[in-house]
Amino acid sequence: MPIYEYECSECSSRFELRRSFSDESEVFCPECKCAATRIFSPVPIIFKGSGFYVTDHRGNHGHSTPAATSEEPKPYESKDATTANTTSDD
Repeated sequence: MPIYEYECSECSSRFELRRSFSDESEVFCPECKCAATRIFSPVPIIFKGSGFYVTDHRGNHGHSTPAATSEEPKPYESKDATTANTTSDD
């Protein structure tokens, strides 16, 4: 069950209650017994790992650089190489 934070509308006291998701009954202040309203607080964000801050060094996770090849690129070869080298004897 989650813990909810409430604030009293009369005495401004804040308190926490553990309630189920389906419980929609009205909540009363434990000090003055007046109606209280639920407070929505921002959720903290926790960044774990490297690469989140400017001072961090980003890791090379899963990214690889292509290996250097010693072969030179081959010149373009036509598919019909036999007809290009034929000569006519006319």
